[in-house]
Formats: sequence, C-alpha cells, structure tokens
Amino acid sequence: MPRGRRGGRVSALEGGPEEEAPSAADAVPSVLWASRRQPGTAADQILLRGIFEIGRDSCDVVLSERALRWRPIQPESPTGDSKDGFLHKEECLELKDIFSVKLKRRYSVQQQRSGTLLGITLFVCLKKEQNKLKDSTLDLINLSEDHCDVWFRQFKKILAGFSNRPKSLKILLNPQSHKKEATQVYYEKVEPLLKIAGIKTDVTITEYEGHALSLLKECELQGFDGVVCVGGDGFASEVAHALLLRAQKNAGVETDSILTPVPARPPLGVIPAGSTNVLAHSLHGIPHVVTATLHIIMGHIQQVDVCTFRTPGKFLRFGFSAMFGFGGRALALAEKHRWMPPNQRKDFAIIKALAKLKPEDCEISFLPFNSSQDLEERRAQGFTRSGCDAQWQMIQGQFLNVSIMAIPCLCSVAPRGLAPNTRLNNGSMALIIARNTSRPEFIKHLKRYASVKNQFSFPFVETYTVEEVKVYPKSNSSRHNPEEEDGPRGRASGNSFPWNIDGDLMEVASEVHVRVHPRLINLYGGSMEEMNDSKVTCNCL
Repeated sequence: MPRGRRGGRVSALEGGPEEEAPSAADAVPSVLWASRRQPGTAADQILLRGIFEIGRDSCDVVLSERALRWRPIQPESPTGDSKDGFLHKEECLELKDIFSVKLKRRYSVQQQRSGTLLGITLFVCLKKEQNKLKDSTLDLINLSEDHCDVWFRQFKKILAGFSNRPKSLKILLNPQSHKKEATQVYYEKVEPLLKIAGIKTDVTITEYEGHALSLLKECELQGFDGVVCVGGDGFASEVAHALLLRAQKNAGVETDSILTPVPARPPLGVIPAGSTNVLAHSLHGIPHVVTATLHIIMGHIQQVDVCTFRTPGKFLRFGFSAMFGFGGRALALAEKHRWMPPNQRKDFAIIKALAKLKPEDCEISFLPFNSSQDLEERRAQGFTRSGCDAQWQMIQGQFLNVSIMAIPCLCSVAPRGLAPNTRLNNGSMALIIARNTSRPEFIKHLKRYASVKNQFSFPFVETYTVEEVKVYPKSNSSRHNPEEEDGPRGRASGNSFPWNIDGDLMEVASEVHVRVHPRLINLYGGSMEEMNDSKVTCNCL
C-alpha cells in the first residue's frame, strides 16, 4: 500500500483544523509493543479483523476487547511453504495504553480541506525505564475510506469507555515558578498532548501569591473532571490546600474545629515546573513533565495522605511535609533574597544557615503509628486516639532540625527521598530529629542524603513513624529575628519561629500540632509498584 511521504503534508485528523502527525523518526518501532503474554484470551471477544500496513509489512490485524494484535502476512511459495521459512511473532498493543485515535491524511497545495486518506494513527502511552512515560504513535495504513471509518469508530467507542480519563481540566499556571519557565513548559510540552487527547482546558495564569487560593474558593469546578497546577512545590501545595479548604466549606465544616477533614474533589494533577519538584517526584518517581501529563491523560489516580497543621485553637493549613529548625531558617533566608537566581539563592541560604547553625530548645510529643489499625477505621474515628495520653511519647532537648513528612520527598539532592521509608498513602508520617551536634557532623548527615547510604546512621539522628506530632519551642532566645539577617526585610516576626511547609515559609509563635489524614486527596499519578511491574513486562519484550 502507498504511504504518505513526499509531495504532500501528512496529518492525523479527526476533522477540524489541520494537525501534523508525528514523523516516522518519532514513532517507536512496533516491535516494542510485542509481548509473549497475549492479552487476548478465550473470553476476549474479537471485534474487528482486517489488513493494514504497519511499518513496511502488510499485516493481519485483530482488534479484540482488550488488545490490538497483528502479524505480518507471509506469501506462500507454490509448494505451500512460507516464503521466509518461519513465522513472524505476533505483536500486540493493549487498548488501555491508547489515549487518542485520529484519521491520517496527506495534504497537498490543492487539497486544503479534505486530503487523501492514508489510514489511522493511534496515540500511545509507552512505559519506559525509571518510571518514565513516553508518548508515541502507531500508524495503521489502509486507503479504504469505508474500512478505516469502521475501525476508527470502533476505536473511538473503546476510548469513550475509559470513564476515569478526564474530558475537561481547569489549569492553574504560576508564571513565577523557578526560572519563570512554567508558561513555556505548559504551552510547549503539556498543551499539545492534552489537545491530542481531546481534553478541553480552561487556563488561568496566576498574578500574585495566594491567587490560586482565592480563585479556588469561589470558582465553579462542576464542569471540570480535574484541576492541574503547573509550577513548583509551593504552588502545588497552595492548590492542594485550596481544594481541601473548598471541600470543608462545601461540607459545612469549620476549619478551626476540623476533626476528620472531608476528602478533596476533584483530582489534582501536578506538572513539575519548579526548582525541586518534591511532590511530583514523589508521586511519579521522576520529575518529568511528559510523564506527569500522560498520567493525567490516562486518568491514573493515587490517593495521597495529607497533614493538618494547627496551633492551639487555630487551623493553619493543609500540607504534605514540614521542617523546623535548620530547614525553616534556610527557607527564611532564601525568601529574603528572592532577587537572586533560584539556584544561587538556595545555595546561599543553606551556606548561611550552616554558618549560623544553632539548635532549638524544644519539647516534642508524638503518637506512634499503629500499623495494625485499618485506615478507614482511623479516618472514621477522627481524634479518638489523640485523647489517650498513655499512648503519647515525649522527648525534649536541643534539636538542629525536625522533619515531619507524610510523603517520601524525593528530589534531585535526595534521590532516595528525605523520608525514604514513608509511602504516599500508608497513613503515617516520618518524624526525623537531628539533635545538637557539631557543624561538620551535621553537614555529613546532610551530604548523606545524596548517596545510597543510610542518612540516618548517625548517633544524633532519631527516626520515628508517627500519626501525630506536637512541637513546642521553649527558648525565646532562639526565636527568629529578622534584624540578625542581611538583606531586605522579610515576612518574619521577631516573636515567631520559621517553618518550611512544602517549600512555603510560615511564621508561628507557639506550639504546632501536625496530624496525618489517610488518603485525603486524589492526585494524578501511578504507584511505584504499578510502574515497576510495567517495567518488568517491557523487559520481556
């Protein structure tokens, strides 16, 4: 069969404006989809069978309820033997990996509206190494309009059956994230894939800090299947916080008296466009824009634990992780030097915080994690266990840093995660405490995060798996004083302590109570177990 090459423009269209199909160089060879484990079973009903050209071979193609399978047609010799003397291995593509289908046409100068039909293009999500997803195409070439129309309609019907996939998304974009690259990231990498998938979008570019929070309090989300934020960790946390506040308001729950928060709806997608991208990295296993986008398109959902942060009698916010002490002071310094480039600002703040390293005199109480209790049972009980003082444990002393994390907090400087033993949705938090020690020993501890060695194997580091934590700073002398720091005046108050909550600076003058709430928000992303299983399958091809 002839194929679209020179003398015209080739497009994969489903009507409407012209749209360039991916080049042959971008398409992954069909052999990569071959699998020894055939998805088709006796119960897998055959829907269509026909002949298409795939690659350079004419193939017998079978479409069943779960997979598309094909095998090159081998001419027979006069004696009845196969021409090449062997049978080609059957190849297959699981239908759940297809996210769009379009008609492929060739256009010439004379054909401005309806070009020459070449066949059908399938847009596919491929699972690669290191949790990475990649978009690719498979061309089914056949010049028959009637033949292609039947197959095209069947593919559209199958894709419509994936009800978990979003049809419409509210996009929130922070143009100030990292090196102000978020806008370019969205329009060059994210939007083209969303258009191919046929997802409608409504884009809002935020204009100031807190804009997403105020917007999501009032805007109508009923017509959207999900919300997507494009930015860094602080922006992602702000949007998650806003969605959860919205859920409490809709349920008539007073935030200052939250016992068991209402889960947020709709799902949230996180496109990494910041400097560290801890949330996206922890969610997808890699801070990769295309991977994050394809998880959204495919409708992969992960339930994720969320923490509440409060002072006595007052709710502060929702979040995923927090640092007090060194982590809070370093962020406070970075916020005072926002005129510096992001990477320089971060390095400067860490070096200066290390130079002024000093411990906090604290009392820390925590409720150990009860792994035997069912998560749904814990959610229903609310604060029942909090009132049982006999189960609480307390430590006090001089602490250089206190980390409280409900997610692994993977990032480039900590590939195993700041809390490697934590999971996204096991209903627990990691409490990591660095007691007072010498500056060189503390720096060794920080450097260990970048290696595969255990960063906690120091005598001054303690780790606990907990459900709740109360941090009570006791020393007024160690409170954060902005007059001691160089640079422009920040948001800090001399009577407060700096906390780093999901990359956002929060100044708190009293005890902070942190509690984890199991599976409180749905995020677009694939589980690590799911991704690892997929890699094994691909390695068998």
